Amino acid sequence: MNEPQQKWTETIDADHSLFDLKLKEVWRYKDLVYMFVKRDFVSSFKQTILGPIWFFINPILTTIVYLIVFGRIANLPTDGAPPLLFYLAGVTLWNYFSACLLGTSSTFVGNANIFGKVYFPRLVSPLSIVISNLMRFGVQFLLFIIGWGYYLSKGQIHPNIWILATPFLILLMALFALGVGMIFSALTTKYKDLSMLLGFGVSLYMYATPVIYPTSALPGFFKSISFYNPLTGIFECFKYAWLGVGDFSPIMLTISTFIILILLVTGTFIFNKVEKSFMDTV
Repeated sequence: MNEPQQKWTETIDADHSLFDLKLKEVWRYKDLVYMFVKRDFVSSFKQTILGPIWFFINPILTTIVYLIVFGRIANLPTDGAPPLLFYLAGVTLWNYFSACLLGTSSTFVGNANIFGKVYFPRLVSPLSIVISNLMRFGVQFLLFIIGWGYYLSKGQIHPNIWILATPFLILLMALFALGVGMIFSALTTKYKDLSMLLGFGVSLYMYATPVIYPTSALPGFFKSISFYNPLTGIFECFKYAWLGVGDFSPIMLTISTFIILILLVTGTFIFNKVEKSFMDTV
């Protein structure tokens, strides 16, 4: 007597498009994304005295240091915007980008034990990092809004309609960090030295991005090159929208969007290719 053939509820298949983000599958594991986000949030402040208050302390102290070093000592221009608010805007955006990039870049190495024991879409891990850092960004952005409201009431800033593009700017930063992070997470499975090089590179990259200075302060040649930095259009648009200063143009944001999409596609390709065999090398 033939036994009835067993029907599987789910089949794990390695044959899939290398450009597929498998978002439908990720959506089915949304509870796991929530668990990872909760884990990251709790582990960040476990056994700390001040807890989430560090979300405020970090940008405040960083902004004060930038104000003293770059505003008072180096005397860098801020295009007429209040220096404190100018640096706070840059710090708020940069903290989110750098945290997402450094977090996603260690996806394979940091989760090797979990990946080797149970199956779930590997994209869940970097996505949870992007989302958990988005929560931190929200708290720091609230601090920026408080300072922005103060200077707005004094008539020292002149925001405009580009404020409505803020969610799109945040999305672009997240996709940029995700794309580059997936590339480095794949490469560090074989070349672990890259993880240390990335940390150093991110620190240098900040000075190539208009965090502490406006692009209008750059000489002509360097200003032209800066347009090809994907973060330049994002930072300049944000400051122009909220503070009403800068040399922003839609072309800058278009260039940023185009480059970020290319990096995201490239990162997806490399990430999907490496995830099939990374346990042999990690």
